[in-house]
Amino acid sequence: MLKLDILVLPVHPDDAELGCAGTILKHIQLGHKVGIADLTRGELGTRGTAEIRDQEAAKAAEILGLTVRENLGLPDGFFTNTKEYQLKIVEAIRKYQPEIVITNAYHDRHPDHGRANELVEASAFLSGLRRIETWDNGELQEAWRPKQILHFIQDRYIEPDILVDVTEYWDKKIESIYAYGSQFHNPEWNEDEPQTYISSPDFIEQIQGRGREFGKSINVKYAEGFTSVKILGVDNLFDLR
Repeated sequence: MLKLDILVLPVHPDDAELGCAGTILKHIQLGHKVGIADLTRGELGTRGTAEIRDQEAAKAAEILGLTVRENLGLPDGFFTNTKEYQLKIVEAIRKYQPEIVITNAYHDRHPDHGRANELVEASAFLSGLRRIETWDNGELQEAWRPKQILHFIQDRYIEPDILVDVTEYWDKKIESIYAYGSQFHNPEWNEDEPQTYISSPDFIEQIQGRGREFGKSINVKYAEGFTSVKILGVDNLFDLR
């Protein structure tokens, strides 16, 4: 078993890079093991192909220094919060036994994001029920429930519950985003491909602006924001900034 400290469960390859790459990089630097299990291959994306996205996700994983990255193979655009797909995520959570799970926003411009959030929240709870049996390589998995589930903030603004200073890791975050050359602004990409909302140069500027906005709130240059259904606590008031 490969135990992770943090498992990111985003619905599309590139969601994690956009939403929490700085936080991933920071916690890897702190010595934590971090992995990503993308729910889908993003096969319905307007630009590129699922095969290209697979290659781009692998490149981004190298940039981030992930312990592991895999794809759960749920159908892009057509997954539902049902037993079939819940068990896929339960298996992944039990496989890696993370202390913290990070997933998509509560609601967003892309309907997959909010549906993924609901699916992961439900699955994380079910993963802790020992009477639900799942198997990995022929072995019965142990029940496991993460201590925390956090949701990164995506296109639509959502008031964050916590902000993480990622100033030191911002440039590397942007590098990991640009690993997806088929998706984001790339002058070398096939000009015959249709332009999309996220392939515009303005989109990356918006990501930069959001990072600066969140950073200003805690007196740093760049920050990433997260929300939590669960009320979060600290042991020491001096941990607050």
